[in-house]
Order: sequence, then structure tokens, then C-alpha cells
Amino acid sequence: MEAGDGDWSALWAEKIEKAEKEKRRELVLQGQLTDKKIQQTSSLNPKIYSLTLLNYLEISQSPSLREIDAGIGNLIHLQSLLLCRNKLSEIPRAVGSLKSLKVLDVSVNELQALPEEISQLCDLNTLNVSCNQIKALPTGLSKCVKLAIINISKNEISAFPADFFSDDLDLLSTIVANENAIADISGEISNLSALKNLDLSNNKLTEIPSELADCSKLKEINFRGNKLKDKRLEKMVNGCQTKSVLDYLRAGGRGKGKGKGKQDSGEKDDSREKEKKKRPDKRQKNRKEEEEEEDLNRMVVRVLHVSDSPTAVTVKVTALVKEVRPYIVCCVVKGMNLKSGNALKRFLTAQIKLHDEICEKRTKATIATHDLQLVKGPLLYDARSPKTLKIVPLGRKEIKAADLVRQLQLEAEEQRKQRKRQNVSGLHKYLQLLDDKENYPCVVDAEDHVISFPPITNSEKTKMRKSTSELFVEVTSSTSLQVCKDVMDSLILKMAELNKFTFDHKEEASFDLETDPANGETASEPAANENAEKEASPELTVQQVRIVDTDGSLKVVYPSKTDLNMDISNLTVVR
Repeated sequence: MEAGDGDWSALWAEKIEKAEKEKRRELVLQGQLTDKKIQQTSSLNPKIYSLTLLNYLEISQSPSLREIDAGIGNLIHLQSLLLCRNKLSEIPRAVGSLKSLKVLDVSVNELQALPEEISQLCDLNTLNVSCNQIKALPTGLSKCVKLAIINISKNEISAFPADFFSDDLDLLSTIVANENAIADISGEISNLSALKNLDLSNNKLTEIPSELADCSKLKEINFRGNKLKDKRLEKMVNGCQTKSVLDYLRAGGRGKGKGKGKQDSGEKDDSREKEKKKRPDKRQKNRKEEEEEEDLNRMVVRVLHVSDSPTAVTVKVTALVKEVRPYIVCCVVKGMNLKSGNALKRFLTAQIKLHDEICEKRTKATIATHDLQLVKGPLLYDARSPKTLKIVPLGRKEIKAADLVRQLQLEAEEQRKQRKRQNVSGLHKYLQLLDDKENYPCVVDAEDHVISFPPITNSEKTKMRKSTSELFVEVTSSTSLQVCKDVMDSLILKMAELNKFTFDHKEEASFDLETDPANGETASEPAANENAEKEASPELTVQQVRIVDTDGSLKVVYPSKTDLNMDISNLTVVR
């Protein structure tokens, strides 16, 4: 039963008055309660702008929120301001008055520009403006000398400001700028001495400056999806070979670029070109070798359609879950080698990274992976009362959902106290997605066992092990169906990359030192699988899973023809 308008108002006022009375340093307003009140008043409660002791303010997931008053400038002690996943069309210039601000997150709004006053935030450490419609960044960002992380992904930005690659930004370690329209990177990027992570995938770059190789701390780069003039370099960046790319740039690319010691080689290059014209056979041989190298680096993902698999898994969605977490896509992935060396650990680490980045600490979407052999279909995606919903969480004993959430809230509160209340942890942020929810989302198997409780955890019963080779994968979200599909695309690509890495490095197979629940036997010797290992291939098969309503009508199938359409030269999707 929904609360009446009077109840909403009372809850809203109570939360703000409590923060004022108890002199709280943090205030979080998000979801249905906040959005309902904003709809009624067309604005935020003005009392918020008088809570001058706040050092953490989050107002999120409120589509009715379209503007922030200039009164935000009164909150001079704010260290973290999160205004994400609303419908904001602009940020007030008064934000420049927040001199103590360290974290500013205005992602997933409808911003077309940022105020230049952001450059006055001298203590700013993290800036997230992703998923907006911003066409240009303000000048003066180099004045934010403590900036360490900037995320400008999924906008319409065509270039970095002229002063951005300044040696004043000597703490800037992470730049996430994928899915924009950036056509050029200045060689001055080498001034960013602390740069460790750079993502410029899916832009309009045609060249990568050789000076990038002078960023001595650079550990991870991503230039996939750019149409580079140097096709050999394009193959390398699409294969995510960071070290190889930097070595290639350092050498000047094919020995004729801007690398050190290559400036005086013009005459030698001319003579080589003449010799090549006289030796067409060698040229053909080199081309053949390049094609063979490309084949070796190729990743193959084969799509198995529902009609081709009589045992295909189906997920039925109930009407109740629509009010809680309505979006879900699933698939089955076969051919994943998790036995070799640290393959399973690499996969779990990659999943955590996707949760932190593209899933935005699980607040935008959540991934759950299961051992298919332990999943008993058909499955049901449902919403149930937290008092009756039970699950065996990963690494824990069976517990009611309400008790589990309460435990996790206590853990999050403890983390917050340890951090002196300056930041709310990632755990705390996604727990808040369940605030004010009458029912909790869950995926239930044919025996009515809960195998997944998004966005919190999945079940120990279907936990993946080294012996797992067929995975049931689900992605759920309260944001949109497209978000689910984008996350699943990214996960499948990462799985293909990891499987290729495992295949290429020929690590020794190892097994769980426990009884394999699939067959009740203890796995100890790899001998029985030697032939399979020899014939192993990095190729993955992705089997479609249908999502249907309670009447059996199709809602979505993944992957469809429009999914897995990534512009990556060394990835082949066979449909």
C-alpha cells in the first residue's frame, strides 16, 4: 500500500528536521519519497540550504528534480555533493562557493554545459559528469590542482580544453572519457605525471600521440572503437595490450613515427620503400604474416538461438517486480575456462571492476553469475516481502532479506564511522536503493529457492567454482532495459578477453579442494580432462535466454540482433 500525500510530506520534513536537530553531517534523499515531494512542490525543501554543517549531501534518482537553487552555495562545509540520476538541466554558478568540496557527481542528468565556477574548487578530487549532453568542458580545470579522477564519459564532448593537459594537474590519475566525439589528443598529455588509467574508447580519434608513452605511471589504456590511421596500432588497442601499445608508441610506430632517435631516418625510409617495390613477394609474405597474427588475436563469440536449444532457460517476470526493479536480461555463456591458474580470480576481479565502473557501484545495474549446472529452471523474477524472503548469501548462512539488509546497513555505518563520516561507502549507496520498498526483488528457481537478491547478493547454492564451464548470467537494473544490455555487452566482451588470455598463456589447470556439488565427487587430478584441455578453444558460445511475462508473452531476448554490435576489429560475433 502506498503512503498518502500527507505521509510523504511528513516523512520528508521529518528527515530534514532530524538532520537539523541532530546537527548531522550527512543527508541522503533519493528515490520515490524524494521524487514524490518534489512533484508536489516543484522544488527541494528550502530548509536543505540552511543545513550548513553538512559535509555530505546526496539527492539522486528523482526524475522530477530539474534545478538546484543558488542556495546550495550556503553549504560551505560540503565535501561530497552527489546530484546523480535526476533531470537537472544546469548546475548553479553558486557551486563555486563550495571551497571544501572534494567529490562532485552530477552524472546521468540532462546537462548541456558546466559552470566555469567549477574551476574555483581547489580541493576537488573527483568529478563525475558522465551520461549527460555536455558539448564542452569549462576552461580553467587545471586550477583544480587536487583533481585525481575525472569521468566525462557518454557526453558530446569534441575536445579537451586547451589548458587541461597541464603539469599543474600532477595528481590526476584517472581520465574516463569514452563514448564522446573527441577527435584529437594533444601531445601535452605527457604533462600528466600521475596518469594511471585512460579510457578514450569509442571516440573519433585517428591518431594517438607518441608522447603518451612518456606517462611513466600509465597502467591501463582503452582506445577501442576508434578508427586509427595506423591499422596495426588499431589492432593492438582493440586487443587491450597496454604495454605493447606504449612500447609501439615509444618506438615511433613501425619505426617511422615520432619516437626518439627516428627523426633522421627519412633517407633510409625512402631506400626501404624502393627496395620493397622491387620485392613484391616479401611484401605479400609480410601481409600474410600480419593476417595470421590478426587471426591469432581474434576473439570469437558464437550466438546460439533459443530455437536451436530445446533446453534453453526461460525467466518469467511477475507484475510485482515492476514496482521495485523492473529491468532484467539474462543469457547462458558456455566455453569459459576457469580451471587454469588464476582464471577464476581474474574473472571475479573483472566483475568487481564492472560493478564499480559501468554499474556505478551497483547503483545503476547489478551483475550476478551462477554455475548453470546448479541452476534449476524455469526461473521466476519476482518481488517478495523482506520478512519472508530468504536466501543463502555468498559466504553466509541462510537469512531473511530484512535481517541481511539490516546487517549490511550496520556494516556500512561502521565503515562510515571509520572514515569520520566524510564519505558514504559503495555498500551504503546501493543499500539505499531498497529504502521505502515494500517488496524486494529476487530470482527464484523451480524449487522456490532464491538464487539472486539484486542488488545485494546471489546465492551460495549456485556459486561459481573452478569447475564451472557453463554460466547463467543475469543483469538487473531499476534504470532502463538498455542499461542492462550495455552492461551485459561489456561483460561478454570482458569474458571473451579473459578466455583468450587464459588460452594464450597456457596456465596449468587447478581444481577446487572441495566436493564438486554437480556430481558429488572430489576433484583432485586433472588427468581425466587432459584431452579436453588439449582441444580447448577460447571461443565462447552465448545462448539466448527469453524473458517472458506471466502470460508467456515475450518481453525481451538476449542477445538479439541489435546486441553485441561492438565496433572491435578483433572480435567476431557469429549469429
